[in-house]
Amino acid sequence: MTTATTRYEIGSEADTVRLAQRLAALADAGSVLALDGELGAGKTRFSQALAAALGVTELVNSPTFTIIKEYEGATLPFYHMDVYRISTAEADELGLDDYFYGSGVTVVEWASRIEPLLPPERLELRIAHAGDDRRSIRLTGIGAPYAGWIETLRQGGGAEQ
Repeated sequence: MTTATTRYEIGSEADTVRLAQRLAALADAGSVLALDGELGAGKTRFSQALAAALGVTELVNSPTFTIIKEYEGATLPFYHMDVYRISTAEADELGLDDYFYGSGVTVVEWASRIEPLLPPERLELRIAHAGDDRRSIRLTGIGAPYAGWIETLRQGGGAEQ
């Protein structure tokens, strides 16, 4: 399967918003973004920025206890998942494929916890603290569509090759 990887060094919240806007412009129905990173790395903030870029006007907060929240965006529905507190077996009972292959954009926080259930093609984002308010985000496009996203990001600047 085709894969591509790049890295962003994020120095501010505005940088996070810009990256989310660029990804939202590439997203379409069935897009899946799998987020991972330690507590406080910025997964939820990134999710909020992506939702806003898709035209979600509601307050987007972490669905830690509800697991899945659905939002209507101006362009596409936005499905926000936080699977930190559930096992793969529990997640398997939630009908995640309806979201992954549905009509919206799905963001899964703590995605590695349910890796066997994720679609084979997806965009993985690994967010890490890089000191103060800085973050390092490694993006890996798995599958031709998402590898194409990585190439588009590189051509647009801001990403490391």
